[in-house]
Amino acid sequence: MSALDWIVVAGYFLVVVAIGWWSKNRVHSVADFFTARGKIPWWLSGISHHMSGYSAVMFVAFAAVAYNDGITVYFWWPLTIGLGVGVGAFLFAARWNRLRAKHDVKSPLEYLARRYNLPTQQVLAYSGAALKVVDIAAKWVAISVLLQGFADIPLEWGIIFTGIATMAYMAVGGLWADVLTDMGQFVIQAVAGIAMLIAVMAELGADFPFSMWGDLPDGRGDPVAGSVTTWLIIAFLFVKTFEYNGGMWNLAQRYMASPSGSAARRSALLSSALWLIWPLILFLPMIAAPLIVPGLSNGEESYIALSKELLPAGLIGLMLAGFFSHTMAMVASDSNVITAVITRDIAPVITPRVRELSERAQLTFARVTTVLFVSVSMTIAIATGGEGFVLDTVVELVAATMGPISIPLMLGLLPWFRRNGPTAAITSWAGGLAVWYVVRYIVEDATQAAIVGLPLLTSLVLYIGLGLLKPEGNEERDRLIDSLNTDPDDTGSAPAARSLAKENAEDTEDSVPAT
Repeated sequence: MSALDWIVVAGYFLVVVAIGWWSKNRVHSVADFFTARGKIPWWLSGISHHMSGYSAVMFVAFAAVAYNDGITVYFWWPLTIGLGVGVGAFLFAARWNRLRAKHDVKSPLEYLARRYNLPTQQVLAYSGAALKVVDIAAKWVAISVLLQGFADIPLEWGIIFTGIATMAYMAVGGLWADVLTDMGQFVIQAVAGIAMLIAVMAELGADFPFSMWGDLPDGRGDPVAGSVTTWLIIAFLFVKTFEYNGGMWNLAQRYMASPSGSAARRSALLSSALWLIWPLILFLPMIAAPLIVPGLSNGEESYIALSKELLPAGLIGLMLAGFFSHTMAMVASDSNVITAVITRDIAPVITPRVRELSERAQLTFARVTTVLFVSVSMTIAIATGGEGFVLDTVVELVAATMGPISIPLMLGLLPWFRRNGPTAAITSWAGGLAVWYVVRYIVEDATQAAIVGLPLLTSLVLYIGLGLLKPEGNEERDRLIDSLNTDPDDTGSAPAARSLAKENAEDTEDSVPAT
């Protein structure tokens, strides 16, 4: 990398510092820290929702799939997400927002104690938090692989540097810092992505991408190729519908932070459109990479090699800044929501006095938790990082276990499942994870479609079936679910609704001795 490239990277980090400092002045309470009090405009929320799905994983693991298998990477990843988010715009987005607006919910899991019971909330909180630690560790490994490829920085130092920078601005600025970083990431990615597309076009001719398919190895233009099957795409469609509409908790936050339920729906539709269109611009150069940098033994290095081959000084630095931005924004997003879950849902059960902390003390507690969570994920990344870890973690672990964790959380919002109680929720969670373990570690030669799809299918069947066989609905749950049908009116229906935070505090005090 040239001096100009390093200047561009340094400039990016100065912008990150400015974002963190500006955001700090907008954070005065845990409500500001976790949900921005619903003040984020719908278009910014939509862009942030979209960009929160990116990390350096895309330019490492997914670039390898594009290099080795072709266009199929678009069909099993961004297409399934775009369609799933489009469906969720009408099912979930507004209901997440109304939990905040009507019930003062600051964590996506905060409502579960009232919707089911405290044990259900706790098992989902602990298992989801453990999953997220591993997920974030994979993202640290991905950015360190890119740093090693571009600047020959050792893996451990790449993780430490990026992690410290992320925890610093995230602990200070909360959700506002995260969302604004997403916006910066969007701008950087647009410039860098279009520059790469133009560079590839200049290399391969003005008729790119139409002419490249005949020059690439057979099958690179097929929607189903390599290890990707039709069943895997279908499985991913169902998983991503749950994951990107709130099962990945940080994306529920984007809906909660919008001004209203209707605004949250618009932000989801914007994110859906971006997922269907923009990744094609990013993936086309990756698919064409074998024509420009052929013969790579490790496809995870293809985007690095392509950038070094085609981009001039300055643009390589911008590309690297984009990789930083992708990973830092996603990790910041995950860290904020996990901190919310720990602060609002886990810690008060362990130590009920946490709920009695002053507003200032709660904010300090949230910031300290952010630092500790990021530190743990960095430690795991350094201990387990290596070739293949990124794709194995993201696809086989995260995608497969997301369904069992998210089904009780997501379907519990919908009126069609009002009869489903804690028995259905915990059984579906446990059954799905058990099936994942069997398929992943006991069944020999299980396909990726089975690893990803069967746990979700098992959880879904158990949740729906037990809701029919053992209904546990009651008036209190009905009132909660029905309250999410409409936005608060202008006469003060939000204050009139009983605060879930207060109710959960009462539940915690009553339930701790019994647990």
